[in-house]
Amino acid sequence: MNAPSPEARKWAVAMTVIIPTFIEVMDTSVVNVSLPHIQGSLNAGVDEVTWVLTSYLVSNAIVIPITGWLASIFGRRNYLIFSIALFTGSSILCGAAPSLKILVIARILQGLGGGGLQPLSQAILLETFPVREHGVAMAIFGMGVVFAPILGPVVGGWITDNWAWRWVFYINVPLGVLAVFMALLFVHDPPYIRARKIRIDHWGLALLVVGLGCLQVVLDKGEREDWFESRFILVLSVIAAVALTLFVLVELRARHPVVNLRVFSDATFAAGNIIMFTGFFCLFGSIVLLPLYLQRLMGYTALWAGLVLGPGGLASLLIMPVAGQLMKRGVPPSRLLAVGLVFAAVALWQMSRFNLEADFVAVALPRVVQALGMGLFFVPLAAATYVNIPREQMGNATGIFNLLRNLGGSFGVAFSTTVLSQRSQFHQNMLVDHLTPYAKSFQVAMERMLELMGGDPASFFHRKLALAGIYEQVLRQASMMAFNDTFWLFAWFTAALVPLTFVMRGSKGAGAPVMGH
Repeated sequence: MNAPSPEARKWAVAMTVIIPTFIEVMDTSVVNVSLPHIQGSLNAGVDEVTWVLTSYLVSNAIVIPITGWLASIFGRRNYLIFSIALFTGSSILCGAAPSLKILVIARILQGLGGGGLQPLSQAILLETFPVREHGVAMAIFGMGVVFAPILGPVVGGWITDNWAWRWVFYINVPLGVLAVFMALLFVHDPPYIRARKIRIDHWGLALLVVGLGCLQVVLDKGEREDWFESRFILVLSVIAAVALTLFVLVELRARHPVVNLRVFSDATFAAGNIIMFTGFFCLFGSIVLLPLYLQRLMGYTALWAGLVLGPGGLASLLIMPVAGQLMKRGVPPSRLLAVGLVFAAVALWQMSRFNLEADFVAVALPRVVQALGMGLFFVPLAAATYVNIPREQMGNATGIFNLLRNLGGSFGVAFSTTVLSQRSQFHQNMLVDHLTPYAKSFQVAMERMLELMGGDPASFFHRKLALAGIYEQVLRQASMMAFNDTFWLFAWFTAALVPLTFVMRGSKGAGAPVMGH
């Protein structure tokens, strides 16, 4: 049997790594809509069942930055196969879990297995594809990473409604088994990566586990616990801050650091990570807000809210390969990145101008524009960030990059929900101050409400009902303005990233060399 040609092997490797990466990234959001069903099935409380999400995010965040270190110890191919197998096996355990305790343990194992898949896949793609085709490689990777979180809630909701919540986990199994066999056939370690004697940076590893673990719990549960009003959140925040500060100091001095932070000495890599963190901060924050806006204020069902997001996901899928081809033809990644950020900022500004009379097209169109921007954002950024990184540091660099992408999303969600809550209260107080019985606007509103209800103006009961209706409208208006404020902030955060693209002058485009030691 003839060996596959380099071109055929290249695409076989791409398919091998993108399948498990897609299902792993989708698993970060696919379970969300199933939580009420899991809660009822396993007889758990509301706070208890959220650990199904938190446990996965914590273990996932811990593994991502040490992926390069683990791959250098066990070999990249071996570690990839192990990660896929652990993710697949723990998915079976999640689906079969008889209690919440077993489900949380299985989710921790699933996160440990899945955490390495994103940076491993990215590093393998960057080395499998020639440098001039890195844009194409990152387009393939981006199609999974950007589209999977959008598809997750839709898939999870459909499976939960039509089958059962356990199948949300079981669907990972056939794809996981296929990915293991494909990895055995097509993935091979480059010469400089081989299993070696373990040199454990004990302090660095311990500080990383404690710091990231506490930070992820704070981000996931802070809003529910009222942030620093909760002693639990305050203590975890202090522990996270101290542990991560010590981690940076230890890693900069260690001979064999578990995460090599010296890669930040390259300005292009540092700028790329800042842009990635902030870009996904705004993307995930806005993706959380838009369905809430549609369902709370506009009366959309979950399905119709998903349909508003759907065209955006399709737009990203279409534009990413185009971005890859443009880079292959010599268009500088920094230019595409700047255009993508402008698109995303304009889209968020459009969202900040939503009102309660907006129709489907008016709310879906900005999402499409944002998705086009994110397609032009992710592909060139992912390709350009690593342009000066030596091959030997690629696994380490992709681990850091993907960690900051995930943390950016977590910070964005926490920020959006907190600002939304605070600004809603602010606008509610402002509006109520102007609604006094002597204000002309209040009197007009009362007359209209009584007219709509067909009530008697002299009836105390009817006037009380009308007052309740007015207050409900005040709450809707206050909430609308809070959503608009949050979108407006995200628009400015995104626009502020455009000047940083000029720092990435090391990214010469398709033909840029990858430096070695």
